[in-house]
Amino acid sequence: MFGTEACDYNPAKKKSIRQSRFPCKKPCPSNYEPLFTLPRNLDRASLCTVDNRQPLTVSELNGSIRSLLENRFPFVSVTGELSNLHRPYSGHLYFTLKDQHAQIKAVLFKTQQRYLTETPKDGAHVVCRGRISVYEPRGEYQLIVDTIDIHGVGALQQAFAQLKSRLAAEGLFDEHLKRSLPRIPRHITLITSPQGAAVHDFIRIATRRFPSIRIAVYPVAVQGEQAAADMIQALANINTGLATDAIVLCRGGGSIEDLWAFNDEQLARAIRGSSVPVVSAVGHEIDFTIADFAADLRAPTPSAAAELLVPDSVSLQKNVDTCGARLRRTMQTRIDRYGQRLLLARHHLETIAHPLDRLMLQVDQMSLSMELSIKTILAEKRQQLDDTVFRLEQRNPAHLLTLYRQRLKGLHARLVQTAGSLLQAKQEQCSRAAGVLHAVSPLATLARGYAIVRTTGAKKRIVTAESQVKVGELVEVILHQGELRCCVEAKEEGEANGRMP
Repeated sequence: MFGTEACDYNPAKKKSIRQSRFPCKKPCPSNYEPLFTLPRNLDRASLCTVDNRQPLTVSELNGSIRSLLENRFPFVSVTGELSNLHRPYSGHLYFTLKDQHAQIKAVLFKTQQRYLTETPKDGAHVVCRGRISVYEPRGEYQLIVDTIDIHGVGALQQAFAQLKSRLAAEGLFDEHLKRSLPRIPRHITLITSPQGAAVHDFIRIATRRFPSIRIAVYPVAVQGEQAAADMIQALANINTGLATDAIVLCRGGGSIEDLWAFNDEQLARAIRGSSVPVVSAVGHEIDFTIADFAADLRAPTPSAAAELLVPDSVSLQKNVDTCGARLRRTMQTRIDRYGQRLLLARHHLETIAHPLDRLMLQVDQMSLSMELSIKTILAEKRQQLDDTVFRLEQRNPAHLLTLYRQRLKGLHARLVQTAGSLLQAKQEQCSRAAGVLHAVSPLATLARGYAIVRTTGAKKRIVTAESQVKVGELVEVILHQGELRCCVEAKEEGEANGRMP
């Protein structure tokens, strides 16, 4: 997904999980003892020449193949991807080591797993060191693994996933932060390498779809240590000194190492901080980088970015022509309809005999009717006014005020008498209750020499039993006058009966 031309990442420099007995691609020392030896009844010459006249048993054939493989590959290093990883009850790890074109079965015995610093997982790219052997009962050859070096793409993918999760948690990839792209951009700036095929594909497709569009190329390195810094600087320069409608990060496909510059955290923040919409067109459709998630639009390929960003001028012209024709038909239809309505109204006016005289008669009739209605309404309102004046005279406020004043004096006298009696009864009742309350009051108990003990925590609780406090715990003692803060030195169980002062 992501090449290695300018990237300094070198998986071979990482230390293996367990240092192999001898380095790969070097002859074994003279004192090296192979883990398996040839059978006594089988020499090396018999491995190359087989007597076709003497048939071999299956066991002899598998034994010969095993000896041939073990002597030809006494110690090998194989790189590939782990798959079908499983661990039965024996504790051994069985898996398949594969690449794009082939696969081989492998086993890591339980005794060798103590050298692992992390558990292998399906999909991890590893380097396995061991020897080739044949499992004779099944006639299958497999790799007997001594050490597993987990490195390369697996480590990069883990770093990619961790950075993606952290930036997503910060909200850097939120959809509401995405800027809308211009519907018809007039100027596009490509941040890419001018020598790559991707920039030529983008320009070819964009100019074919919209010949009048202007495209600027900002040359940067898109691979290697300096690539991310170059792209960040390019974004800053474009935002401050170049009037453009959209920015496209453009690069062709490659391995994870080739595209690693686009997984830079600072580049993602620069993309998000750009005031100009940014389109990420990196790699192929299956390639994903951090820049894809931070950009306002992710295009599967540079060619697809040109198609998504640049409209097709032919289709636009067809749409404009269609809309123009529809507008002309609609306007002509409305003009014809209003013209017919105008002719009909003119014909109707011409057929009316003396329209002004008829309107004058209607005005006179409406005036007489309005005058009669006004007189009727005024008469009704005058009658209503006379009735209201009569009712007001019958209810003279001065007379009513005298009557209500007399009733008020009587009620006041009754209220004073009733309130006095009720107040005297309540005072007597209150005196009796105060006597009872004083008899059972805790303050009276405290005055007789007793005290109240409570805890000193945030939630103060009354202590009624020794189990509620611990030795050494601070308590508050409430006296009749004042309080004491005491420390519990000892506790005694039992009830207080018989020990009252």
